[in-house]
Amino acid sequence: MARTPTNTPAIPDPSAEDQVLIREIDEAVREDALFQFMRDHGLKVLGVVTLGVAALGGYLLWDHFAEQKLEQQSETLVSALDMASARDVKGAADKVAPLLAEGGSDGARAAARFIQAAAALEAGDTAKATGLYREIAGDAEAPAALRDLAKIRDVTLNYDRMKPADVIAQLSPLAQPGNAWFGSAGELVAMAQAEAGNRAAAGKLFAAIAKDESQPETLRSRARQMAGLMGVDAVVDVKKLLKDQGVTSEGDAGATPAAAPGE
Repeated sequence: MARTPTNTPAIPDPSAEDQVLIREIDEAVREDALFQFMRDHGLKVLGVVTLGVAALGGYLLWDHFAEQKLEQQSETLVSALDMASARDVKGAADKVAPLLAEGGSDGARAAARFIQAAAALEAGDTAKATGLYREIAGDAEAPAALRDLAKIRDVTLNYDRMKPADVIAQLSPLAQPGNAWFGSAGELVAMAQAEAGNRAAAGKLFAAIAKDESQPETLRSRARQMAGLMGVDAVVDVKKLLKDQGVTSEGDAGATPAAAPGE
């Protein structure tokens, strides 16, 4: 019985010419496949590419004009603020009117209404100013910070005609430490709490404002005095407070007393 050979004959390596031939055949097959694909789907591919280029061009064009429009709106607002600084508030209000008529950006529209509200107040038209502030506060597209500021301006303008409970309800969400409008809103809410007879709540809020070093010193000083009237100590560092107010403590040896007025 013949035995099965155990060694497999070695396959000779292809020669250099064979390798070149194989590569040429492979490339020809690839090219043929590409041509076949382009014949079957070339128009679709061209259409997709054309649409992509057109969309990109359209976006770039829109972005260019949008940026130009924003720049124009910014220039209009800056010019209006310059006019307001020069006491020409009515001229400033007329300057920003197109931002509302032409549908300016959300921020520009809110800023324009603030300027027009200032012009209305200067003219003694409280009702118009109130309406503008409420338009800003109710504009869901306006920046949140400007909506909150408009709400504070509205309450400030109409505080004497509002019930304390309404002031508290509207501004309590803003009268929280850490909020950008904590000082302004907190002072109004604390005053309303005091008028409503909630002296403890009012004193606590006044004290929180007085201790907040990020608030203006004039506001902190008023809050400190009001907290004291409510029976709440709002002074954290007595020595620092006395030093800030130019008062020399008796324990400072050799300290030069503050000069009396007129000296």
